Amino acid sequence: MIKTRRPLSSALFASAALALFTVALPAPAYAQATNAVTAPVAALDQALDGIQQSGAGSFEARAKALGPVVDQVYDLETVLRSSIGAARYMQLSTDDKQKLLQAFREYTVARYLSSFKKGSGAKFTLRPEIRNSPTGGNKIVTTYIGSADNMPGTEIDYILHPDGGTWKVVDVLLQGHISQAADQRSDFGSTLSSGGVNGLIAVLNKKVKIFSED
Repeated sequence: MIKTRRPLSSALFASAALALFTVALPAPAYAQATNAVTAPVAALDQALDGIQQSGAGSFEARAKALGPVVDQVYDLETVLRSSIGAARYMQLSTDDKQKLLQAFREYTVARYLSSFKKGSGAKFTLRPEIRNSPTGGNKIVTTYIGSADNMPGTEIDYILHPDGGTWKVVDVLLQGHISQAADQRSDFGSTLSSGGVNGLIAVLNKKVKIFSED
């Protein structure tokens, strides 16, 4: 006679699943994985806090300090591709992509410098928990930007994706749902259509100049 197995009860199934999860991913490993995802946002928060200090120096000095952090934290090429549209981006030549990426990088740095001027006094609070993004294997890390009398402040959600063993920012959500890349797409797309790559680069360079004089 063939003996049939009795199905696991819900309680037994939950216990088994929990035990399997605990063996597969012990607490130290889970904490390490979480830290790896939040580390880029923590580094950016720290850098932004630094450039707003009264002794941070000139615009050029602050840009020199922040630029490498932006390079480390962001996947700027992915952000740029999303900001102008993947199909349009793929039509660009390699040379045009490189020139546009450099201009976009300078624009990104300058925009941060303008937003966090010396003496701004912004306070950064990183939320340690991470969330799964609806898109692929991306993760969401939240930081709050406020002031001494307004904490925790405004919620900023960073979308990160895995990139060569690290995590990098590919989009920023304002107020939990406004995509910065999508917001830029209409502006960048129309400029690219009317003025080409050189026209978009000129606009980005002009904005950098305005930020530097602000």
